Amino acid sequence: MPVVKVKNLSNEEVDEIELSEKVFDAPLNKKLIYFAVKGYLANQRAGTSATKTRGNTSGSGKKLWKQKGTGRARIASLRSPLWKGGGNVHGPQPRDWSYRVPKKMRRGAICSVLSERLREGGLVIVENFDLSSHKTKEFASTLERLGISGHTLIVASLDNGNLALSSRNLPNVAYVSPDGVNIYNLLTHEHVAITRDAAAELDRQLSK
Repeated sequence: MPVVKVKNLSNEEVDEIELSEKVFDAPLNKKLIYFAVKGYLANQRAGTSATKTRGNTSGSGKKLWKQKGTGRARIASLRSPLWKGGGNVHGPQPRDWSYRVPKKMRRGAICSVLSERLREGGLVIVENFDLSSHKTKEFASTLERLGISGHTLIVASLDNGNLALSSRNLPNVAYVSPDGVNIYNLLTHEHVAITRDAAAELDRQLSK
């Protein structure tokens, strides 16, 4: 069972916490992570691309000339795909790209990435994010004191107003609740800062 030091906002060690082996000491499973990310990205697709068929294009439905006797090719409608401005054949239509990734696979992938972040030193457990101000500059200084730079994922309760206001102006920082942690966020942020309470909540959710 991994034991991780708990730090305060001054980067001082104030306690230690035992984390679940199932959630924070899982082996790296690249194949599982791949399927989870693929499913997440597929579920984000809007699927709204479309082209007009002959039934959607504007134009008269009247037959342009008689079937026989003119010497020209027979034609039924101005909206035929054979004509300029006519409908499109076999073009893209709105569709649902999403598919359901099994819950155990999704949780397993998240555990795998969390464990790897912990092993490589990219995961920090913070006592809390009780900030005295909502100013972005002060929050950026707090991250520097914690030794955190680059793309950072903050996992804490969404009730923290100062944290929400101070972190939203930093382009490389994302702030989510334990319920909002997903595989894509974990992979695109090299540092993860989790409060003690959020770590316990993640442990409870992912150990099911």
